[in-house]
Amino acid sequence: MAAKKQVLASITQSPIPVSSTMISTLTHFVDEYFLSCNTASLTPGSTVTAETTTKAMTDVIQYGVEHGFANPYMFSATHRALRGTDPSSENGNTVDYYKFGVNFFKPCMDVDNSLVLGQENLDRAMQQIADGENVIFFANHQSEADPQVVSVTFEKVGYGLAAEEMVYVAGHKVTTDPLAVPFSMGRNLICIHSKKHLDADPETKGVKMKQNLQAMGGMLKMLASEPGVAIWVAPSGGRDRRDVESGEVPIAGFDQKTIDMFRLLGNKSKKPTHYYALSMVSYDLCPPPDAVEAGVGEQRNVRFVPVGVSVSEELIVDGGLETREAFAKLAFQKCDVGYEDLVNTFKNQ
Repeated sequence: MAAKKQVLASITQSPIPVSSTMISTLTHFVDEYFLSCNTASLTPGSTVTAETTTKAMTDVIQYGVEHGFANPYMFSATHRALRGTDPSSENGNTVDYYKFGVNFFKPCMDVDNSLVLGQENLDRAMQQIADGENVIFFANHQSEADPQVVSVTFEKVGYGLAAEEMVYVAGHKVTTDPLAVPFSMGRNLICIHSKKHLDADPETKGVKMKQNLQAMGGMLKMLASEPGVAIWVAPSGGRDRRDVESGEVPIAGFDQKTIDMFRLLGNKSKKPTHYYALSMVSYDLCPPPDAVEAGVGEQRNVRFVPVGVSVSEELIVDGGLETREAFAKLAFQKCDVGYEDLVNTFKNQ
């Protein structure tokens, strides 16, 4: 209790003015995170303590205020993770934002009971990357913490370095929401504006479209360069939402045009590019609001739960881009099957 009060005090005593709405959002987040970590601390062998929880939450508030409010961090179309290894760059940054993000969310994951299904397919994908080829994972998206979920689950089966090097296709929320910004700073990103976001403000549409073109150019450069690259993208364009009537969480449909674009870029790269469905179960870790919210600053809930990923066999459809509809259907189908396998495996544990 004293540790939580210390963190809450740091919010109200911040030298940077924080709105009452944001103070309320942060206070709720602190309550949720401390509750989750307290649950984690009761599991056998846990190293979670009041001190580690306080440090993690204090860092989030510090970095959020610093990079989200005081001096908002500006992401380029392609962002390289800030790992604190080059103090001469990024204003002398010495913070490893990748480790910060993983260390924050990992205590909220029941790692021992988390799942990695389709490991033989993951092994194949990792070998293709090691051979200098490209891999694109078409994933469903359930939680703001999905990049950390990938890190923790991949690390569990020996692919921690690959998780660190993964490139994520990121929408505007994770690069503008003050609480999300520090986590995004620790990831390799391709920053795009979704069609929904483009149309929301006609006055800035032209600038955003130009940024999207820059992002596509940067992505093609990644795919064409050495060594191989792994890219995570959610073709749904957003997170899976709970069905409020049934309480179930179906995965959101995939946008065919998004998948078409990645296949086209893969072909243009002149390098072998492989495609896999990556099913994710992470909803309960940090569930999104039941309805899509246009702005930033959403309320965060956090729970101590196991998480899971499932990697499909490689997605192959005979033929070229004329098979785009069949390929998009296959990608969604394989992601949905993997998702159901994860859900059923968790139920039977």
